[in-house]
Amino acid sequence: PQCPPRSLKSKKKKKKPRKGQIMPKLKTNRGAAKRFKVTGSGKIKRNNSHRRHILTKKTTKHKREMRHSSLVSDADLPLVRRLLPNR
Repeated sequence: PQCPPRSLKSKKKKKKPRKGQIMPKLKTNRGAAKRFKVTGSGKIKRNNSHRRHILTKKTTKHKREMRHSSLVSDADLPLVRRLLPNR
């Protein structure tokens, strides 16, 4: 069997954007939204890791220091900002 020539094949029509239609909204990554908070000055806060289990071998000082949140490092800021576009 021979394939039909290209001119006879059905062509998909491109959808034209409707009048007044705009770009789709950027969506916030919901997992990141629960893990990070934006401060008033625009910096991003995060909680420290390694606080869930195997705490017996960690010193009391280390566990106490991990209670406090810290800021996202400069190297990771672009990645986190991309996950939180509307914040």
